[in-house]
Amino acid sequence: MTILESIKVAAVQMVSTSNMQENLDQARYWIGRAVAEGAQLVLLPEYFCLMGLRDTDKLAVREPMGEGPLQAFLRESAREHGIWLIGGTIPLESGEPDRIYNSCLVFDPEGQCVARYDKIHLFDFDNGTEVFSESNTIVPGSNAPQVFRAPFGDVGLSICYDLRFPELYRALNEAGLIVVPSAFTWTTGEAHWEVLLRARAIENQCYVLAAAQGGRHDSGRRTWGRSVLIDPWGEVLDSVAQGPGLVTGQLDSEHLAAVRQRLPALRHRRL
Repeated sequence: MTILESIKVAAVQMVSTSNMQENLDQARYWIGRAVAEGAQLVLLPEYFCLMGLRDTDKLAVREPMGEGPLQAFLRESAREHGIWLIGGTIPLESGEPDRIYNSCLVFDPEGQCVARYDKIHLFDFDNGTEVFSESNTIVPGSNAPQVFRAPFGDVGLSICYDLRFPELYRALNEAGLIVVPSAFTWTTGEAHWEVLLRARAIENQCYVLAAAQGGRHDSGRRTWGRSVLIDPWGEVLDSVAQGPGLVTGQLDSEHLAAVRQRLPALRHRRL
């Protein structure tokens, strides 16, 4: 575990459509905006590349690991701007014809892929009005919790529905920053989004950066948005409500260390 040094980070909020090229153009624009504001690490939202009319639409744009236009876009964007780019999620081949991995890839400033996390927890939800079943089209990841080490410190990876499973975050080796690319529904986001994010920041005494989908999509689905940066004391440092936008902020290594020193809860664990 390494403590974060100071770095400026950004989370991109999008309202992705069923047109992949349109989404890549939007992501390119917001990455450029984030870099112009001084961000050295940029996080894209879950499904930034495609929010299809049907859940199965993502099968048509799946890629083998290491190849394809989506990975090329992420690689080239990271290299062009000299940033750490966390690519929300993209669909990668799973070996099954009707299901993919929902994968988060991390690219360093040279454009090298340095980490991959396949979403472990799949969102199946039915309240009598809305029905979602990710397990129909996604294979759950089997890889261990993923932390990548950068010059500024350790960063832990998670995706959307993972947020409800605190044991995953405990396994992220006390990373100083945890990222959460997401596409929370309006219903579940309104009820639980911010409280869960703040809880993960407080209990792990770390910064949490969440990039969300936030608006009405082509399919009629409505996502909650509220992309946010939260500090290790649970304070919201920046957020954006609905629509495309950008959350930015400076991670303060001294503040992180002070929180962990004043209240050493991570050292007090007994279970």
